[in-house]
Amino acid sequence: MTTHTTGSFTYADWKENVLSQAGDGPKLATATVTNHFTGGIEATGTSCAYTIVYATGAPDSAGSFTGHQLVTGTVDGRRGSLVLAERGTFDADGTTHCVFEVVPGSATGELTGLRGTGGFTAVHGEPSVAYAFDYELP
Repeated sequence: MTTHTTGSFTYADWKENVLSQAGDGPKLATATVTNHFTGGIEATGTSCAYTIVYATGAPDSAGSFTGHQLVTGTVDGRRGSLVLAERGTFDADGTTHCVFEVVPGSATGELTGLRGTGGFTAVHGEPSVAYAFDYELP
């Protein structure tokens, strides 16, 4: 049976490094990010690693990203860890659309065997981001 849960997260830290740029064209960067989750997922200080592609070198460029996030905490009160594989896009205005899924076999503790998918839309400048997560436990 699928369980639906929601909540929000905040960015606690964002460190970005440019890897390469083609003149004033596309730019490739990496970012390490720390988030704090509340709601159905409760986790403080998650670890994220992203690869980011900016369509142009301009600060207001659209683009896409992929990454992974290690979450240690609880999901609806069950304690453990899991890894989320994330992919998404962002618009020139900074609005980010992301979908994620639990990496198969990554869940531990009371979350062992958990499978799930979710997503969020982040609006640039907003202090927190609402997420939705659908999951199943064996």
